[in-house]
Amino acid sequence: MASHFIPCDSDYRARVHDSFDRQAVMKTVNASVVSVEPGAVVLEFPFQADLTQQHGFIHAGIVSTVLDSAMGYAAFSLMPVNAAVLTIEFKVNLLSPAKGERFTAIGKVKKAGRNITVAEAELFAHSDGQRKLVATMVGTVMSVYDREGIHN
Repeated sequence: MASHFIPCDSDYRARVHDSFDRQAVMKTVNASVVSVEPGAVVLEFPFQADLTQQHGFIHAGIVSTVLDSAMGYAAFSLMPVNAAVLTIEFKVNLLSPAKGERFTAIGKVKKAGRNITVAEAELFAHSDGQRKLVATMVGTVMSVYDREGIHN
């Protein structure tokens, strides 16, 4: 995944992985980091019946949670070493039922700013060798500095 962004921190990959590893919710959904590039992150998680709604599709809340992390970590990859990341807002489009064997979330930065970054994410379902776009997200992420209880 080619990127035109230059990270502020040469150790951005390790920072993203360290922060991701502290997210208990990502452990709950068995999500993992597939790749980290400047301004772009790919996450993946397997289908799990415990994450479904009443029709057997991955719940919209889970879809939103994983997309938010992909989008947020794409933004975080460009932030300075002393910054932490928090989402300000997002919008999700649920395009198709989230059913598949596994799911890939691709987060990308659209515009990086010093304090505010606009990013997007897409969720793909994989089944029988096919890949289908099931949801998109666009959102705004902020860099947080020197706030008690928030760590980078």
